[in-house]
Amino acid sequence: MTSQTETGMTGARDNYDRISRFNHWLVAVAIIGMLGFGFYLSWFVERGPEKGALIGIHKAVGVLILVYGVWRIGYRLFQGFKTEAARMPGWQVTAAKCVHWVLMACILVMPLSGIAGSYFAGRATEVFGLFTIPAGPEIEALNAVAGYAHDVTAWILVIAIVAHTAGAVKHHLIDRDTTLLRMLGRA
Repeated sequence: MTSQTETGMTGARDNYDRISRFNHWLVAVAIIGMLGFGFYLSWFVERGPEKGALIGIHKAVGVLILVYGVWRIGYRLFQGFKTEAARMPGWQVTAAKCVHWVLMACILVMPLSGIAGSYFAGRATEVFGLFTIPAGPEIEALNAVAGYAHDVTAWILVIAIVAHTAGAVKHHLIDRDTTLLRMLGRA
């Protein structure tokens, strides 16, 4: 029987714990869903009361994603990061770490920029009757900056999600290591 160091394994073949897996998949589904919903609102829904109501839902869910995202990132930082499931070239390790950090930053920046946009547009954010983030002063320049940050972050998220997913699929189908399986609880 060969040791893990002989096979190039780093000893990180274990599954992620259940909380980490739940956090990962819940935030992934929520973020991807909200990206899709946001693009739908931007591209296909005409201005009017219907769009206003849908934007209200988008904002409320965004606030909840921010709250859960803070928990998810805090938990990940507290737990630390697993070492790679298999030996990889240095550039791949660096790329994976960069994508993970970009994803975590976007989990915060995306909803914060949306909240700031509403705030500086003079609009309150109602969160499903749980609480309300009050409207702030109408400051067009800050609203524009927040809107720009929200739009750019959406596209950064799309690119990071595609890179993250492609990396996981590559590890599973080409490298045949346990990178993807660890997040599915099957390593």
